Amino acid sequence: MRPRPYSRRNLSKPMLRFHQGDPLRPGRLGVFPGAFNPLTNAHLALAGAARTQHELEQIAYLLPTAFPHKAYSEAPFGARLGMLRSALAGEPASAICSSDQGLFIEICEEFRATCGPHVEIYFLCGRDAAERIVSWDYGSGIPFARQIERFQLLVASRGEDYVPPPEFRARIHAVELAEDYGALSSSAVREAVQRGKDWRRMVPGAVAEWIDREGLYGRGDRA
Repeated sequence: MRPRPYSRRNLSKPMLRFHQGDPLRPGRLGVFPGAFNPLTNAHLALAGAARTQHELEQIAYLLPTAFPHKAYSEAPFGARLGMLRSALAGEPASAICSSDQGLFIEICEEFRATCGPHVEIYFLCGRDAAERIVSWDYGSGIPFARQIERFQLLVASRGEDYVPPPEFRARIHAVELAEDYGALSSSAVREAVQRGKDWRRMVPGAVAEWIDREGLYGRGDRA
């Protein structure tokens, strides 16, 4: 389904909220949108690699307040926020945010309104997401060629490197990530929990405690 067109009307009342950490101003900001269902060690590895390799001052983990075509399931918004806050407690270079916007350009403008004009915004994503974002039909909205003038992409490859179109290569950059994390995903964690397999090594300790305590993903008391 085509996303709703970008317009200034969508940004008239920004809904960006900081739940942990303060807005960065100025500097290089990495925005990491995700469902974090749950946060995994691969998420942390990507954030750490992006921050080191591209000299980011802060990583803002961004949860959607709602999904466009489905409700929160398995772990509600509050649980996902709690897992993030527990895992990132004491991390001064991290922030946790939420927004009701969906397109990167919308989220970008919210951060600019909050952080000011001197923040450089880099979105973290995987190869599949980068391919969708670059090639999506934005209809009557702002074309991607103009969107990418407002932010840059940091792309972690899964299985194979992402090669952006030549015209965007100055604004889309690779994040080198250890191969160990290529198959580690939130869905793999959920499946392992449900099947009673070893899953705790896939997530930060604080997240494992949340899953156990709240009985998330069906069988939180299993190994």
